[in-house]
Amino acid sequence: MASDLSIKLSAANVNSQRLAGAFVTDPWFIFLLLLVAANLVWMTAGAVPVPLSQLWHWLPALLRGMWTNIEISIMSMLLGTAIGLVFGALSLSPSRLLRRLVQGYVQVFRNAPVLVLIYFTTYVFPFEFNIFHWYIPFPDWFKVVIGLGLSASAIIAEIFRGAIQSIPSAQWESAQSMALRRTQIFRYVILPQCVRRMLPPWMNLYAGITMSTSLASLVGVHDIVDMATIASNTVARTDFTVLIYFTLLLFFFFYCYPIARATRLLEKRHERY
Repeated sequence: MASDLSIKLSAANVNSQRLAGAFVTDPWFIFLLLLVAANLVWMTAGAVPVPLSQLWHWLPALLRGMWTNIEISIMSMLLGTAIGLVFGALSLSPSRLLRRLVQGYVQVFRNAPVLVLIYFTTYVFPFEFNIFHWYIPFPDWFKVVIGLGLSASAIIAEIFRGAIQSIPSAQWESAQSMALRRTQIFRYVILPQCVRRMLPPWMNLYAGITMSTSLASLVGVHDIVDMATIASNTVARTDFTVLIYFTLLLFFFFYCYPIARATRLLEKRHERY
């Protein structure tokens, strides 16, 4: 048993080393290091350009705004995953009516534009709730979470349904021949394989949801886009406006790009097995 544990630990170390090596040798990682080195040289020489010095001044606000986007994306994926797994399981129900209802839900929210869903949840839900004369605010950022979560849930439902249907029926029959109950078959045989199949598209969806959080500023959420707009209007320099929105692009890119790289590595690993 100890030898099996050591083998698993060594395999995990090898995989982590391969993943770290892939990122270190990546050209975009090298580009980021060059940007950091150039900024350090300018700061050491005391000849920092005005737009860059203003960017350093606004950088903490941008980071706080980016953290807001990350929080919205994580909560949206948690909500979308919880709802999507339920609807994905219901889509395989023997009841035809239930399957039709799930298909209708999936088609509506899968094909609805994300911006429309955000506006829908923002203005359909009240701005506050009155419970026993207590006024509880319903913040705009949580409405954005609901809008993005509804969109994600429809896609995750389809991912989950496809993952279950991709498992060969022979595995169900083999597990039944071993006198396993249906819940045991699903828990110990089917679900682990579904997770492996679902993980790459789930990670791709998370990257897409993260990029869609940039729409939150349109409904009054103080995210990174809103912070960049405030900074651009305050400094009122064309070169600074170009620089700060380019920085905005880099923030989203360097957050989502490692997710895309990890997804590709998982897909290649899944192809080998």
